Amino acid sequence: MLFVSYVDLPVSAARFRELALGWAAGFRCCAYYSSNGLSYPFGGFRDLLAVRHTPSDAPSSLAELRGWLRQPTPAPRCGMLSYELKNEIEPLLHSGHPDGLEWPALHFFEAEIWLRFLPESVEIHGPATVLAEILSTELSDSAPHIPAVRPRMPKADYLAAVQNIQEDILNGEVYELNLCQEFYAEQVLLEPVAMFHRLNAASPTPFAGFYKWEDRYLLCASPERFLRREGATLLSQPIKGTIRRGNTPETDAQQRHTLLHDEKERAENLMIVDLVRNDLARVAETGSVQVPELFGLYPFRHVWQMISTVQAQARPGTDVVDILLAAFPMGSMTGAPKIRAMQLIEQYERTRRGLYSGSIGYVLPNGDFDFNVVIRSLQYRQNTGYLSFQVGSAITYDSVPEREYEECLLKAQAMLEVLGAAID
Repeated sequence: MLFVSYVDLPVSAARFRELALGWAAGFRCCAYYSSNGLSYPFGGFRDLLAVRHTPSDAPSSLAELRGWLRQPTPAPRCGMLSYELKNEIEPLLHSGHPDGLEWPALHFFEAEIWLRFLPESVEIHGPATVLAEILSTELSDSAPHIPAVRPRMPKADYLAAVQNIQEDILNGEVYELNLCQEFYAEQVLLEPVAMFHRLNAASPTPFAGFYKWEDRYLLCASPERFLRREGATLLSQPIKGTIRRGNTPETDAQQRHTLLHDEKERAENLMIVDLVRNDLARVAETGSVQVPELFGLYPFRHVWQMISTVQAQARPGTDVVDILLAAFPMGSMTGAPKIRAMQLIEQYERTRRGLYSGSIGYVLPNGDFDFNVVIRSLQYRQNTGYLSFQVGSAITYDSVPEREYEECLLKAQAMLEVLGAAID
């Protein structure tokens, strides 16, 4: 292991990170996690970069993952959980929609080389040549070519879906359902590392990440933690409730007050907190599930978010797979009750979610782990030029269909601005 102080580098710490990710993206598998130095309850991601080039017997199912993680190693394991992993967890579920990305349901790799970014220095675990390789990396600044972006679901169909979901709620099928839609472009040419930095600069978040598997890339600016384990302590922090920041201190304080007292947002948040409590109770010590913070409000660059924290103590012998079987996918992206919500999601949506509303994260050698919720993200398949992002909102009986559609367009516009593209 090599410790390198940032003051001893010929470039700034920020530039070194950019070069390191550019170097890492040349490997077959690459994972980068960043907290962006943001203050967050219980902290954000570790700032970690890991790569692997040598093919390995990587797990392709939860059953294989369990045995694979039991093999001792000094290296972190990095991975992704597609939303479609739900089909392995629950036999009543399936996915039949088009999929332009074709991520595996699950992918993990053991790092061959990894870097940990600390406040004043970087740890490099790898050959002595790594530092020089990173510093000699040349980054491309070529402009992306992105033809018109198209919605997978026409507006009229989206509005009809919201109304049908409200009928389902009235009939007692679900209490809440997260309805998502895809925007996509084909024959896209872009440089994934440069686009990730652009996305991260526009919206720095505590669970940002870059994941590469062969020709597929995830560029993620997520503000949400799915699940963390530290020792025996499990921690989940669902987000439900969003409002724009104000332009002045006075209007910003008023926006915060409006969100805090919005009954619809509070009801959505509480429903998901109850769902998470029930999920964690399946693997927790009896009586250990707690909610240390309910309806916490936290500022990000553009929005206020309502974040609640659910905590529990894992039962002895409980491993990562046990916990994923109990809690994946995250309730904030499905609705409640979860299984019926996912059946209706398949009925009303038009495309597979892939990594959207799935998760990326890492498992440390001691068994601790941290996974995010993949939202506010771009998915790109370089060998076909297929680019995708998805947006969604929580539908309740009180939802106004037109407003839900406007919320989706607002979220889409933020992604379009980063891409420098427009909706056709």
